[in-house]
Amino acid sequence: MNVDVLVVGAGLAGLRTATLLARRGHDVLLAERRSRLDVAIRTTGIFVRRSLEDFALPEDCLGPPIRRVLLYPPSRRGPVTLLSAHDEYRVADMAGIYADAARTATAAGVRVRLGTRYDGRGLESYLLTGPDGPVRVRARYVVGADGARSRVARDLGLDRNRHLLAGAEEIFPIAGSDQPLAFHCVIDPRLAPGYLAWVIDDGKHAHVGVAGYPDRFPDGMRRALARFAATAPGLDGVRRSDVVERRGGPIPVGGVLRRISCVDGLLVGDAAGAVSPLTAGGLDPCLRMSEQAAAVLDDALRSGRPDPLAHYDGADLRARFRSRLLLRHGLARVRTPALAAAGIALLRTSPGRAAARRILFG
Repeated sequence: MNVDVLVVGAGLAGLRTATLLARRGHDVLLAERRSRLDVAIRTTGIFVRRSLEDFALPEDCLGPPIRRVLLYPPSRRGPVTLLSAHDEYRVADMAGIYADAARTATAAGVRVRLGTRYDGRGLESYLLTGPDGPVRVRARYVVGADGARSRVARDLGLDRNRHLLAGAEEIFPIAGSDQPLAFHCVIDPRLAPGYLAWVIDDGKHAHVGVAGYPDRFPDGMRRALARFAATAPGLDGVRRSDVVERRGGPIPVGGVLRRISCVDGLLVGDAAGAVSPLTAGGLDPCLRMSEQAAAVLDDALRSGRPDPLAHYDGADLRARFRSRLLLRHGLARVRTPALAAAGIALLRTSPGRAAARRILFG
């Protein structure tokens, strides 16, 4: 099979990059190892205000807007409450988002191959293994949208994520609650070493999760999630369902990688480290990076030369996250409940609240 671009991975970044290239008239093949896009979802699905304002997302897949964030110390008493004048967050039904994006990609002309695994790079082609067996694909360029531990990045000799958190989440349906919608965040190194635990309501489901450095969970991540879920804030009066969806996976937090392109292709999304180092939010960077990736690939295909890919530079993108990288290093050093409580106390001050608002609402 001969194509202009092979995209590996049908997450949000891969689907959008493939769609934009196909709309520009290029022959695009998208390979995804999952046979269905509504399984093995690895993101909570939180879209921030900038994404909601700048991108056309299917309204029927978005939960109600959220304007309140509560930051809790380990004791969970006296949280810092931040209230925005804007709709800051909406939690998406990611199965619906992916289904809509796949339909859009197919309508644009992308050849979407589900249940098809990327098995590596040969001398002149890439090997895919699908329901009908192996197939060799010759592609002028390949896009690695295959997650935090990207095999495409390895095969192209590009940078790979080294700084990873591990996250786990339970999602269960809830009946209507009289509690105001809010994003609850608990900073407690016993539950979420180096990061935080969270509860957020998408209007139909409660998302309860923890994330942190894998080797620093005292009793393992799953036990930490079970302990947190039993007493998580924001669920007073909510009856838990026995029907629980579980999600989990690695989260890159080292910032955008420096070398994310070469003459043969490039990386997008988690594969490129396009996640905020501090908040671990990745959907907005995925959307924006996909547009830039499609633009440079379009230039390269039309010119017949790979030179435009040199402008797809992680160092420039990385500079935008410099302050958050510094704060990431600080949060990684919070190893005791006392230190976490002291950090929350700082957030109660005027400068602290201003900094928190900038991070969470900026």
